[in-house]
Amino acid sequence: MSDQVVDPTAPISSASSIVDDDELLLRRLGYKQTLVRSYKLLESWAASFAAVYTLGGLRATFAIGIYGGGPQAYWITYLISSVFVLITAAVLAEICSSLPAAGSIYFWAAEAAGPRFGRLFAFVVAWWTTTAWTTFVASNSQGATYYMLSQINVWGGSFPTDTSDIKFRALAWICSQLFLAVAMATCFLGAKVYKYIFRLSVFMIMLDFLLNIIWVPIGVSKSYGFRSAEFAFLETINWTGAPPAWNWMLSFFATGGIMIGFDASGHIAEETKNASLVAARGIWWSAVSCVAIGFPYVILFLFCMPDLDTFSSLHAPQPFVMLYSLALGKAGSVVMIVLIIFTTVLNTSVSIVAASRLVYAIARDGVLPFSGWISKVAPNGQPKNALWVIWAVSATVLCTILPSPTAFSSLISASGVPTVASWGLIAFGRFFLTPHQLMKSRWSLGFLSRPFQLIAFLWNTFLSGVMFSPLFFPVDGAGLNYAPVIMGAVTVFAFACWWFIPEDKWLEKRKIRAVIASNEENFDDIVGHQSEKNGVRERIVVRGAEEEA
Repeated sequence: MSDQVVDPTAPISSASSIVDDDELLLRRLGYKQTLVRSYKLLESWAASFAAVYTLGGLRATFAIGIYGGGPQAYWITYLISSVFVLITAAVLAEICSSLPAAGSIYFWAAEAAGPRFGRLFAFVVAWWTTTAWTTFVASNSQGATYYMLSQINVWGGSFPTDTSDIKFRALAWICSQLFLAVAMATCFLGAKVYKYIFRLSVFMIMLDFLLNIIWVPIGVSKSYGFRSAEFAFLETINWTGAPPAWNWMLSFFATGGIMIGFDASGHIAEETKNASLVAARGIWWSAVSCVAIGFPYVILFLFCMPDLDTFSSLHAPQPFVMLYSLALGKAGSVVMIVLIIFTTVLNTSVSIVAASRLVYAIARDGVLPFSGWISKVAPNGQPKNALWVIWAVSATVLCTILPSPTAFSSLISASGVPTVASWGLIAFGRFFLTPHQLMKSRWSLGFLSRPFQLIAFLWNTFLSGVMFSPLFFPVDGAGLNYAPVIMGAVTVFAFACWWFIPEDKWLEKRKIRAVIASNEENFDDIVGHQSEKNGVRERIVVRGAEEEA
């Protein structure tokens, strides 16, 4: 077990010192403060807002939304998804407020399941979310590459862009690795510098939004023209071959399935000041922002897409590039794609930061091979060795591009659903397993907590089912959705870890009970003694000193 872990029930040593609220709360959770706390609400919110990148997700799945249910299902399922995503975010924000630690999500699962099942839930959620974040990082790097290489189709180049061609796959692999390397390089910056990456990411997303909202309609009006209101709001389509009801449901894959990542604020909670409140606010307001920015975009492209025959003929690694070339011209599409690639690399960088904190937290508890090395923190406050691990895993996943397009798409099919399933499992634990366990949170839902937990469990279970589904019917080997296979393998591995790794190595019941007791009994002592006096913030004075980290 790492020397960064302490016994939360141990008495504080005898000397007198001043301890920051956040550090004391972390101490109650059983950990020493090793990461640098420098992020405030803006950075906490920006981390989740940039990790989700709603516009990028909508572009990537737009065709799926149209093929499954058509425009009518697309905008309606977006509104429905938005409501349930906000409820899920509220549940996670409340839990985060009581347990703001690095890599928080597996800790939330342990607390939600209680001493009896907490350790099992923690193992399952830890491996689910690690799989999700690392495959998403690889998928994002490939996505930036596909935007770039689709310009070959725009300009009529002779180089092959068919994913079945080994020449194209080799070039895509090289470019994806380069984009991954660029994103990784930014992650080694110190926390005081990296906060500007968060801010730049937000700026680029908003620029992306404004250019689409303003420039694209002007281009469409001068080129192929707008679709009618009847088409945009009422048209139904079934190009998936699924039964009519399920065909409509598949639109949730393109709407609810892309609003993933707003738990990033929780993963950087240990680097956030006043984390028990600020990290929760970051989760909530990022979800609100992502939902709000996405709906105008959905309506925009329902009106601005070309007719269905033209739309279905847009063949490129990333068809949206062809749509931009039709609306804005070849040169205009280059401007948009350069902006999108830059923003996607920043999105990848933020996702790496969130993933690395999860790996760092697991290693800190001593459960991984070479945990002592992985959990080391550099002088600038970055868990650099955890970053190297994320780089190695993501780069390895990208290597599956080379054998066949199916191999890579099979792996990245699990980039979203494990996180959704984790949210559902946490809500399940809170509602069914620990319904009477007191959870004192500075960001509290009050009487809405229990119904929201049940709704979050039902919604994320349903959405997981949609994301497990094949997208085209009848199903053959090429169209099979491998997410259930990947999830099944990861779950079996998690159960094996839970069974074979001794309890004294990771999250023993005694520690889970201590954390729960700390949350119930000592919360006010930890975070409640802040005041303003003569314009100067007073810190908690603790009788007894912490050992230096």
